[in-house]
Formats: sequence, structure tokens, C-alpha cells
Amino acid sequence: GDRFTARNLATAAHRLASRRKHQGATRDIRRDPRVEALADACRRRIQEFNPQELANTAWAFATMDLEHPQLFDAIASAARPRLGEFNPQ
Repeated sequence: GDRFTARNLATAAHRLASRRKHQGATRDIRRDPRVEALADACRRRIQEFNPQELANTAWAFATMDLEHPQLFDAIASAARPRLGEFNPQ
């Protein structure tokens, strides 16, 4: 996890969720230890994420229906003081 940048982590999560959304779920990845490791790496580095990376990461893990309260709490905490930096889409 530490050898990847915030952008790398956010992109990996977003691509995984996008791929699963468009191809359909063939297996439950919520219990995949690699997905859990990605969530943990994102949580540890969340203060390095820019607003787009925060939004993409939140979308990705919500889309994957991953229950990881610590990650979502970290995203919310990192986003709250930066709300003015987010661009509506």
C-alpha cells in the first residue's frame, strides 16, 4: 500500500468498481483479501487524497457494496473541511 500514491489507490478502486459494474458480479469480492487490503491502504493514506480521489474512492467502495465503516468515516473526515473544493458533476 505505501508504494502507491493516493491517485494510484483511488484509480485502482474506481477501475475495479467500474469493471464489476459493467461486467456484472461473477463472485462476491467483498470478502476478497485484496479488496480489503486496498480499502485499508486507502484509509491509511486518505489525507493525501484530493477531492476527486475522495469522491471516486467513496463511489467505488459504495458501488462494490463493501462494508468498511473505518474507510467511509475517514473519507468523510477528510472531505468535510474541503467541501468547497469539490466540483459538482
